[in-house]
Amino acid sequence: MTSSKGEQQSTPFKLHHQLIEELTVRPGEPAGLAHRSTSDTRTDWLGSVGLSSARAVAAHNLEEFKEELATAQELLYSSDTWAVLVILQALDAAGKDGTIKHVMSGVNPQGCDVVSFKQPTSEELSHDFLWRCAKALPARGRIGIFNRSYYEEVLVARVHTDLLTSEHLSENAKPGAHLWQQRYDDINAFEHHLHRNGTRIVKLFLHVSKEEQKRRFLERLDDPAKQWKFSSSDVAERAYFDDYQHVYGEALSATSTPWAPWYVVPADHKYAMRALVGGVLTHVIDRLDLREPEVSEERLAALAAAKQSLLAEGT
Repeated sequence: MTSSKGEQQSTPFKLHHQLIEELTVRPGEPAGLAHRSTSDTRTDWLGSVGLSSARAVAAHNLEEFKEELATAQELLYSSDTWAVLVILQALDAAGKDGTIKHVMSGVNPQGCDVVSFKQPTSEELSHDFLWRCAKALPARGRIGIFNRSYYEEVLVARVHTDLLTSEHLSENAKPGAHLWQQRYDDINAFEHHLHRNGTRIVKLFLHVSKEEQKRRFLERLDDPAKQWKFSSSDVAERAYFDDYQHVYGEALSATSTPWAPWYVVPADHKYAMRALVGGVLTHVIDRLDLREPEVSEERLAALAAAKQSLLAEGT
């Protein structure tokens, strides 16, 4: 990215390409969630930079990522060519809300939309499973964040197939391996269409362990300020933890593509998770090579005339 004077800006900290590769689910390969750590990365990125702890290093890096995201958003808006869609998927208590709050805190709210997808409404159930998300896509020049997404239809709907009875499916779309494969194909085609038309998709799975999820649930129950976050359904869904791990693994494996790969981010340590999410976002946006739009000679002349008109006014 360049400054308004065309000078190269100082380059903040970047996640090493080896770390980006480690987080990425390579297209055509299994996600391998069972073999991915929920707490650490093999690539060391929290080494000392004169700070006291790994937590301090992560906080320092996150601040740099936030500054770069703020600058990138301005260029994204001014260029009006690309849109960025961030998809956050995770099990309960993995930290989606907090990640959005902390990583995007430096972004101008006027250029960023956050959509949280809850249980579908009757209107949404009367359309195909992509419809409610398609109509919430970010416009060019904007960042859109999906807190959950159409992926729920190959995750929750697969663990709880009884939910499909409310979707008014035709006879050739009944539960079974063919239905999930059809939906994977539809998702891949949909995301490919978006990519070709100027929307860059960043898909992040926050990978939390069953033990850490339990600790966070208990923390919510013990803290009056956090009790509102807890629902009795959280415990009920926890009984399906292994089932969710299985369907997430299959979904990530089937839908990590060259145009929209999945990134699996260890989520047991929130300070590291948030910095990694910020690093992945800046990595993807950097590849857009955003620049301020060039001003035509005619436009420059008009601006000069406007300046002269203002200077000529009496005080």
